[in-house]
Amino acid sequence: MHLAFYDLKQHRGRFIATVFGVGLLFTIVLAMNGLYRGNIYEGLALINATNPDLWVVERYRGGPFNEQSTVPEFYHYSVKAIPGVEKASPFIYYTVERPVAGKSRHFSIIGYDVFGGLGGPQKIFAGRNIEHAHYEMVAHPKLGVRIGDRVPLGLHTYTVVGLTKEAISSDGEALVYLSLPDAQEVLYQRDNEEIRNQRGRLLRTLSSQSYLSPNQADKLLVPLQSDTHIINAILVRLKPGADRTEIARLIDKWLYLSAYSTEDELQLMLKGRLASMAKQLLLFRTLLLIISVVIVSLVVYTFTMEKIRSIAVMKLIGAPDRVIIRMVMEQSLLLTIGAFLFGLILIQNTYQLFPRTILLVSGDTLFTFIIAFAGGILASILGLWHALKTQPAMALGG
Repeated sequence: MHLAFYDLKQHRGRFIATVFGVGLLFTIVLAMNGLYRGNIYEGLALINATNPDLWVVERYRGGPFNEQSTVPEFYHYSVKAIPGVEKASPFIYYTVERPVAGKSRHFSIIGYDVFGGLGGPQKIFAGRNIEHAHYEMVAHPKLGVRIGDRVPLGLHTYTVVGLTKEAISSDGEALVYLSLPDAQEVLYQRDNEEIRNQRGRLLRTLSSQSYLSPNQADKLLVPLQSDTHIINAILVRLKPGADRTEIARLIDKWLYLSAYSTEDELQLMLKGRLASMAKQLLLFRTLLLIISVVIVSLVVYTFTMEKIRSIAVMKLIGAPDRVIIRMVMEQSLLLTIGAFLFGLILIQNTYQLFPRTILLVSGDTLFTFIIAFAGGILASILGLWHALKTQPAMALGG
C-alpha cells in the first residue's frame, strides 16, 4: 500500500535515474545560489578585509576599486595633518596579467607601506609578512605559488615570503601584496629600451623649440620624465572619539579629495561594478529555480498519472481516499527530498572545484528546498485531483 516504495521496487532503475536527473538540476540551482553570493563576497572581500576608517581618493571618484583614482603620493602627509587623523597610509591597487610558474596569470597587486602602514595582509597562514622594503611578496594561493618561489614582475624578481587567504580581488582572482615602491615600479616603471626611446622622443621635442638651447633641453629632460610616485587612495585611521563625518568634510574642503567610509565603499561597489553582474546572476538563479520546480512538478504529476489504473483497482476493492492520498504524497516526498538531498550532497563535495567562489548560504539552501517542496506538493494535489476522480470501472477497462 506504499506506492512510492512499490514503484521503487518495481521500477528501481527508472526511479533512481529520475532522482539522479532531478538531483543534478538541484545541484545547478544550488551552485547558482552560491555563485550569486560568491560574486558579491569576492567584490567586497578586500574592502572588508582592509576596513580603514576612511578611504581618501581623487575628488568625485568612486575609487580605488569601483573606479580608477589617481592621487600624488605625498598627499598622505596633508591628510595626516588633519585634526583627528591618527594615521594616513598610501595605497595602490591595480590588475595585471603576467607569466607565473610558466603560465599566464591574471591577478591584482596591492602596494602599501610595509612599515606600519594600513592596507596590508592581516592573516598569514603560511610564512610571514613583508619585512623588507623591496623584492618580497605575500600572495594568495590561487596564484599557484609556494613559500620561497621567485616571481618575475617588471624589472625585478620577487620572493614569496607569505601566503594569505584573507581576501581576493574584486574579480575573483588572486591578490599579491608588495611594498609600495615595488608596486609603483611594477606599474609605472618601463624597461630600459622604452625609457631610452621615451627620452629620445622628449629630447627631440624639446630641441625643436627655438627658445631652448641644447643644454637647456638636457636639463629639462629629467624633471619632465614620468613620475612613479602615484597612488590610488589614502587609508585613514582616526583617533578615538574623532568625528568621521567632520573629518571627511575637512578633507573635501581643504584638500579637494573625496573621503568615504568602509560602508560607503561597499555601497559604491554594490551599486557600481557588482550591480550588473549581480542582477544577471539573480535572474539566472530565479529562472533556474522556476524551471526546477516546474520539472519536479511534471515528474511527480506524470508518476501519479501512470498509476491511475492501479488507483482504480484500489477503489474497486474498497480502499478509502485517505490511503490513495497517503500513497501519492509519499511518492512526491520521496522523489523531491531524495533528489534535493542528492543535489545538496553533490554540491557540498564539488563547490571547491569551481574557478569562482561558490558561497553556500544555509538560508538560500533552505529557501530552495521550501520552493521545491511546495512545487512537489502542488503537483501531488493536481495528481490527487485526477486520482480521486478516477472511476473504479477503469480497472475493468472502462
